[in-house]
Amino acid sequence: MSDFTHALEAYQRVDPAGWVALYRVIPMGLGLLLAAVGLFLLLFGSERAVSRVVALPLGVAVGFFIAPVLVEANLKLGLTAGQIALISAGVLGVLGFAFPPAAIFFAAGLPAGLLAGKLVGRSDYWMAFLPAFFVCGLLAALMHRHVAALLSSMVGAWALVLGLLAGLHQVNGISQTVAATPWAVIAAAGFFALAGAVFQLSRPPPEERAKKKQEQDLAKRKAAEQKALEKRWASYTDNRNR
Repeated sequence: MSDFTHALEAYQRVDPAGWVALYRVIPMGLGLLLAAVGLFLLLFGSERAVSRVVALPLGVAVGFFIAPVLVEANLKLGLTAGQIALISAGVLGVLGFAFPPAAIFFAAGLPAGLLAGKLVGRSDYWMAFLPAFFVCGLLAALMHRHVAALLSSMVGAWALVLGLLAGLHQVNGISQTVAATPWAVIAAAGFFALAGAVFQLSRPPPEERAKKKQEQDLAKRKAAEQKALEKRWASYTDNRNR
């Protein structure tokens, strides 16, 4: 577990080689499962039920990494950084699972607000933070299907790449050879993410698919009723002709 935690530390800084090297601490069986999950997210990550699974860790990540920055710097709650991170992660994780657009709202709004506040300085911090927070968060929430498709594709692509590297780790040194060029791995993940997002957004929205299915079911019922009616009339006619 300590090796895994240490490997995750690379994601706290710009370290492409360290990001890719995470596959070394993932067991082969788990890597193949991770690749399968990644492929599923690439194809269906923006579906309503699946987006909850994506929104939960997104909310946790935003609460754990971003919310403490805002609270520690600008709000005095008498809590330690660790307590703030855990509370924020729990609240936003549950909120994201219950209502995925909420996680997207905070994921877009908080960084935008923090950046705006930092640009104007301490004196006008909240005057810049609040509009940027609400406007960016609201726009992202309104476009939650597009954002969910993009986020799930990015997560899915990276899970797919790491899972394949972990699964092939013991096969003739393939993974070591590929991982030796981390930017190529990142580029491959980016290509998969783009393809996944395009595929998901090219599909009709869930509401449209549900409406089309209802129309098809209604047409089938009408056809069945019409066929049954014709059968009854044919039977009635035959009985009269006898």
